[in-house]
Amino acid sequence: MDRFSDALAYVTAEKPDRATLGARPAAAARAARYFLENFPGEVAYAYKANSSVFLIGALYGAGIRQFDVASLVELEDAATIPDAALHYMHPVKSRNAIRRAYHEFGVRCFALDTMDELNKIRDETGGADDLQLFVRLGVPPMETMIPLDRKFGIAGPDAVELLQAARQACDELGVAFHVGSQTATPEAYAVALDVARRAIVHAGVVIDCVDVGGGFPARYGPEMPTPLTSFFDVIEERFDDMPVSHDCRLICEPGRALVAEAESLIVRVDARRGEELFINDGGYGGLFDAAHLGFTFPVRLLRPDGRLKPATTAYALWGPTCDSVDHMPGPYLLPDDVREGDYLEFGNMGAYVRAIAGNFNGYGKYNEIILDDPPMYTMFDTPASTAPKRADAEPS
Repeated sequence: MDRFSDALAYVTAEKPDRATLGARPAAAARAARYFLENFPGEVAYAYKANSSVFLIGALYGAGIRQFDVASLVELEDAATIPDAALHYMHPVKSRNAIRRAYHEFGVRCFALDTMDELNKIRDETGGADDLQLFVRLGVPPMETMIPLDRKFGIAGPDAVELLQAARQACDELGVAFHVGSQTATPEAYAVALDVARRAIVHAGVVIDCVDVGGGFPARYGPEMPTPLTSFFDVIEERFDDMPVSHDCRLICEPGRALVAEAESLIVRVDARRGEELFINDGGYGGLFDAAHLGFTFPVRLLRPDGRLKPATTAYALWGPTCDSVDHMPGPYLLPDDVREGDYLEFGNMGAYVRAIAGNFNGYGKYNEIILDDPPMYTMFDTPASTAPKRADAEPS
């Protein structure tokens, strides 16, 4: 893969006709080291966020050895990683997926949130006695960009019954939850852990692992999100007060926070109409979150001649497809003289961009390069090697 000092050097040299993903593996490695050295437990990467071999390699090199997979395809891919511990954390799996995960790939860790799913796991593993089962609990969303409470999660008396039944069917029993993607407040984890605590007390079972999921925020602009250490402190405080086994494990499954800074999307401006720009990627591609979920990603103009005005004009963007929902309202601040043939770099696009991009109208194929410059924005300004470490942190 070709390597460039930055996105401007790339467009100057190549003048690409196709949208481009520019990976920054060093940014992924830095984020991974930070989590490994500061989170008060184990770290498993949420594979769905970005499965680029360059970023997976960077995470692995930094010390990540656990991976949260959500499909058989992800499992088949992640199973090629040496010494990887794979957690199959989608609460609904086909019988074939469960069977292959257990018997072919050696997976022992499964999530579930219904009695039916528990019975499927029992059936397809042949009543195995070495299972690690995580009952996913329903928790309320708080200040999150993408709530995840409607589809999965069991609560109330049903949760108590499932915890008791799962305890009889496994070697290790855990509870899991997800507070929602890009969650802004540590209080969301406090509330979720209180929900888990009540469920454990009512069920009267021994818990061997607590999985707080993902949801940690990434940085997408000049304002810093709540420091990750604030989330970690709340999680550790609540976890220490939970009625669990003395050697209970604590685990998190970050995706966005590990890889958001590790990739850029580089696009070309194909037309301008007033303060609307038509670009060669959009809501059916890497800008899905911008079109459909209200994200506004950082952006800058790339012009080979270097003659740039201040970014004072607010633009809306249209993607390349013929569909009118392919629209990114922004606003995106850029110079007032953006024109056809200019290039734009969207920063901090490492999470979910390549995973979600489709092939509508023939788009969705990308050039790929490596970039050596830092991300547009980072929340890891302090190198992990000098950040305050947990006393029990292993060297990365």
